[in-house]
Amino acid sequence: MEKSTFIGFIGGILAVGVGMALKGADPHALINPAAFLIIFAGTAAAIFNAFPMKELKKFPTLLKIIFFGKKFPKKQEVLELFVSVAKAAKQEGVMGIEKRANEVEDPFIRTTMTMVADGFNAEFINNVVDAEIKQMEERHSGGALIFSQCGMYAPTLGVLGAVIGLIAALGNLSDIDQLGHSIAAAFVATLLGIFTGYVCWHPFATKLKRINAEEVELRRMVLEGALALQEGASSIAMEARLQAFIPQSERQSLRDKEQG
Repeated sequence: MEKSTFIGFIGGILAVGVGMALKGADPHALINPAAFLIIFAGTAAAIFNAFPMKELKKFPTLLKIIFFGKKFPKKQEVLELFVSVAKAAKQEGVMGIEKRANEVEDPFIRTTMTMVADGFNAEFINNVVDAEIKQMEERHSGGALIFSQCGMYAPTLGVLGAVIGLIAALGNLSDIDQLGHSIAAAFVATLLGIFTGYVCWHPFATKLKRINAEEVELRRMVLEGALALQEGASSIAMEARLQAFIPQSERQSLRDKEQG
């Protein structure tokens, strides 16, 4: 579970709700089906116009990643794996690498290690893995773009909703008692548009970009480990090379674990 998303989402709702109460605004004004229709259905329509269906099919999966995270190995686990494989390679040769590769669950790590076991040279491994990483970045960039575009469209549709509400309010000036309520209701769409745009959609896009950056760095670490294996690096040299991908603050805990 991605706790920060739940904290941010709930915190945003509470901030707006409490803020409305402190300002003396009637929270019942938010019960406005027309405003919700304009913002959510309108944003969805704009996204359908902007992106092909094959990309939009990924939307539920992207939401799942935003709220529940994406599982991939930790850097410490990758370091420990390649250090152990380097030791196995010194003792058993290529068979040691192939045996350990078959035990790895992550398909990217398994495929990369298998290329080393199959005897491909460093340039070939680097080119293939680098191309795969770039393709992954391109796919992830497209997913984040969907949410950033939602963040751009929603506030603008909020203004459109306000204009529609004001047209309706000014079209019935004979009922003065109802005029104030109608004008207030007209701006609910603006509130929803700004809230969803800048509390949800744009931050969601940023979170997807951060998750992508973390996964790219992890895959670069795997590539570095595979190239070190191909060169026949010792377990000590392997650890030294891969520690560069681990933050300084986490290295001490790794040393303590090794000593324990």
